[in-house]
Amino acid sequence: MPPTDESADESTDACADGSVYGTTGANARAGAVPAPPGGDAEDTLDLRLSEQLVALLAEGGPTVPPPVPDDVPGGGLLDFPAGWGPVTTPVGVFQLVPVRVERDLALISRWMNDPAVAAFWELAGPEAVTAAHLRAQLDGDGRSVPCLGVLGGAPMSYWEIYRADLDPLARHYPSRPHDTGIHFLVGGVADRGRRMGTTLLRAVSALILDSRPRCGRVLAEPDLRNTPSVSAFLSAGFRFSAEVDLDQKRAALMVRERAFRDLL
Repeated sequence: MPPTDESADESTDACADGSVYGTTGANARAGAVPAPPGGDAEDTLDLRLSEQLVALLAEGGPTVPPPVPDDVPGGGLLDFPAGWGPVTTPVGVFQLVPVRVERDLALISRWMNDPAVAAFWELAGPEAVTAAHLRAQLDGDGRSVPCLGVLGGAPMSYWEIYRADLDPLARHYPSRPHDTGIHFLVGGVADRGRRMGTTLLRAVSALILDSRPRCGRVLAEPDLRNTPSVSAFLSAGFRFSAEVDLDQKRAALMVRERAFRDLL
C-alpha cells in the first residue's frame, strides 16, 4: 500500500459516466496553504467547485450523520464514512468519498496499473481486476469501505477504511473491538513526496478517531519493503508495533492510539 502512484497531469479528469471531479494535478488544490519555511512550496489555484463536484460531495451527507440502516455499506460497522465530511489540512480541503464503480473504475484501475503501485497492491491488469476487488467490498457487509480521497476538488488518492478487528489481520495481533484499519495509495506522481502521504495519513487517522468514538486506535500493515509508506506512517503519528507475516507479504504493523494522538 504505497503512498505514491500514477502520475497526475494538468488536465481535466473525466469519469467513466462523464462526470468531472475538477482539474487534477499538484497545482489544483483549492484551499491549500503555503508550505512552511524550508519546505517545498507550490503555487495554488483558487478553483470554484463544479456542479458535478458539489453533487459528489453532497453524497457524503452532513458532518454528523443521522442513523443509517445496517445494510448501508459502512453504516453499522464503520459508522457511515460517507457522512464524515471534509477536513482542512495543510495541503487543502480533503474528503473521503465512497467509491462508485460506474464512476470511478477507470481512474482507480489506471492507478493500479502504475508499476510502483502494482508491486504492492497486485491489482494490475484489465479494469475487471480492479472491479472485482471493489465489488467484493461494496457487496459485502460493510466491514471495508473503498473511498476516493478528494483534495481541493480533485480525486488524487484511493483509501480502504476497514474493521481491523473483523479482518484476517486480527489473527496476527491482540485485537480490540472497533480497531479500524487503513489501506491507501496516492494516485499521482506530482503528489508523491513533499510529505503528502504523511499529511493525509495524519488527517484521515484523526478523522477516523473523531468519527468513530468507539475506536481506540487506527492500524495499518504496509509491506516492510515499502519503506516510503512505513516512513509516512511513522511521521503521521503511528508507532511501529510488530512485524507480521500475512498471506502475501511480511508487514509492519503500525498503530496510532487515541490516547497518544496529540503527543505524536
